[in-house]
Amino acid sequence: MGRQLRGSAMLFLTAFIWGTAFVAQKSGMDTISPIAFNGIRTLIGALFLVPVILILDARRRRKGNADADTPTGEDGTPLTPEEAAEAKKKQTKLLWIGGICCGLCLMAAGNIQQVGMYYTTAGKTGFITALYVILVPLFGLFLKKKIRPIFWVCVAASAVGLYLLCIPANGGFGHINKGDIIVLVCSICFAFHILCIDYFSPKVDGVKMSCIQFFVAGSLSCILMFFIDPALGFTLPDLHALQGGWFELFYAGVMSCGVAYTLQVVAQADVNPTLASMILCLESVFAVLAGAVILGESMGTREIIGCVLMFAAILVAQLPSKEDRLSEPAQ
Repeated sequence: MGRQLRGSAMLFLTAFIWGTAFVAQKSGMDTISPIAFNGIRTLIGALFLVPVILILDARRRRKGNADADTPTGEDGTPLTPEEAAEAKKKQTKLLWIGGICCGLCLMAAGNIQQVGMYYTTAGKTGFITALYVILVPLFGLFLKKKIRPIFWVCVAASAVGLYLLCIPANGGFGHINKGDIIVLVCSICFAFHILCIDYFSPKVDGVKMSCIQFFVAGSLSCILMFFIDPALGFTLPDLHALQGGWFELFYAGVMSCGVAYTLQVVAQADVNPTLASMILCLESVFAVLAGAVILGESMGTREIIGCVLMFAAILVAQLPSKEDRLSEPAQ
């Protein structure tokens, strides 16, 4: 099997795991309160990544290209011991700053999403959350980044799709599901999370930063659950509740946070970035299918049309411009 074909298959599996994880998050709240569920599953994901990091570091050392062991300057020349120590110190500091910043964004996004999902369906949650793909370039305007004209068409299409998905035919805005509004806020938080990752990930080890962000998000969530869950009317989970939701915690923690993220990091090394983003967009489709098959959720024609519009807008928004296509090597 070719490297790109293998990488694409791994990304399909990643999208499938992430999409079906919405079902685990939804059904897990049958026994576990939302903030508690999100905190525990995020910590599980962090713990899973620890051995992954050790394995990847050992593999780099065997290949003789571990950055921490053989640091070099920008021109590729070896650094002196003093320069190497200083460079390692700066890299470690940047890694922790990035992990903490991303963890704070992930904590906010994940908890808001989990609360919103309590009031809406897993399928809707998947599609509304995916709107961060549209929101990230919009927020990029404040960073003076250019936006292609076609993107504004994507914004309009996603807005229409969101309206059809969330607003009843004869209900008007007064009948909108509050869970949909909460999840939309979560999508905004995920957009900030992506911008944070986009800034730090080229500068540090992505898997290590992800592990740190999971520990930060999980630890803070486990503290906040004692205040937020009771305030929202939820009962804090006991041992019996945790035992009842162990599979959902395992799937959302180990599979979604740990396995899927590792697959993504490994696969994207062999797959064109545009193709990778397209495949990962299937997460929202898998969320709808899993919600229908496992939870018995259903959508009417109006909602399905809304999903199609949103999915098309998300796909088109990620297509590279003509300049980007010309600048990228053929693959």
